[in-house]
Amino acid sequence: MIDIQAIKQRFGIIGNDPALNRAIEVAVQVAATDLTVFINGESGTGKDVFPQIIHQNSSRKHGQYFAINCGAIPEGTIDSELFGHEKGSFTGAYDTRKGYFEVADGGTLFLDEVGELPLATQARLLRVLENGEFIKVGSSKIQKTNVRVVAATNVDIPTAIEKGRFREDLYYRLNTVPIHIPALRERKDDIKMLFRKFASDFAEKYRIPAVQLTPEALGVLENYRWDGNIRQLKNVTEQISIIETERIITPEILRNYLPVQNALPAIFKDESKADSISERDLLYKVLFDMRKDITELRKTVDELTAGQIATTPLQQQNITPIKATTVIDYDNTQDAEVEYLQEEHNDNLSLQDKENEVIIKALQKYNGKRKEAAKELGISERTLYRKIKEYDIKI
Repeated sequence: MIDIQAIKQRFGIIGNDPALNRAIEVAVQVAATDLTVFINGESGTGKDVFPQIIHQNSSRKHGQYFAINCGAIPEGTIDSELFGHEKGSFTGAYDTRKGYFEVADGGTLFLDEVGELPLATQARLLRVLENGEFIKVGSSKIQKTNVRVVAATNVDIPTAIEKGRFREDLYYRLNTVPIHIPALRERKDDIKMLFRKFASDFAEKYRIPAVQLTPEALGVLENYRWDGNIRQLKNVTEQISIIETERIITPEILRNYLPVQNALPAIFKDESKADSISERDLLYKVLFDMRKDITELRKTVDELTAGQIATTPLQQQNITPIKATTVIDYDNTQDAEVEYLQEEHNDNLSLQDKENEVIIKALQKYNGKRKEAAKELGISERTLYRKIKEYDIKI
């Protein structure tokens, strides 16, 4: 039977959340095997502790253990770091160098942020995982290694695969045994314990009395989102311990150290989608501007109907006739119809023009692949097909 409390005490893990306990159980159970383990979770959740649990509870515990942050190593040197290089293989290679896979033979390698690896390096890594073989940079000699790999990332790997940034075969090879580390906001009952531990540690470190929370302040702490997870909580606790002269922390004091978080839905701007987001924002802006114009037009029509404005022929009042344009998006079995009244301008700037332009850009971006373009535009593939026929778009 696994003594979870002993594991927690040994590796400094705090909390009793069921998901956290389950992650520890899986880590200890899989440690006795040589299976590849894939750890996923948000940044700051403590993913780096679990490879150590696996290593120390395995038959490799007397071998080498290396933790490598793949995202911190420049793309031009990552192959040399992992697999080594021969003398003269590239500029600056003055001597032959052993890589981590050679040095850690018989031990464990923890590849943190593995989602940041270049595609060429991913191919090399896949070969090591499948055959235990690697080739140094600048060499043609195949070398063998017996290394246990534990990988982790906070990148959404399925999305990265879809975008061609991560090899699907490597993902399934790494994901032999998945371990999920819950975010701090999913472990609300553990927040009080973590705060007390950090406050006690900083009190001892700086030789000051430990700060304490009022019940109301604890409620604020537990209901905060904690995007930075445990790392953010630790930083906030240290700031309060050092800066505040009062040792009893109220909600008013606590809020001074918590960044304001917007509770309303917002569009997350992914830099990798800069072009597509701008296209979508353009379409939204056109629709919202038109809605504003519609409201003003309706108000004018209501005033005319109520007799607040003299009832004269439209031509004498210089009011431009308006027409209705209907945009329908059929998504699966649910139809949504939104009517917009659109003023006819001399330059023929219309909603159809903008919609046509956005559809063409999306199709060009994905080389005419309708499924991908429809997903980018946020509509169904059937709706996109209908729009292509309606506007007679040729890609």
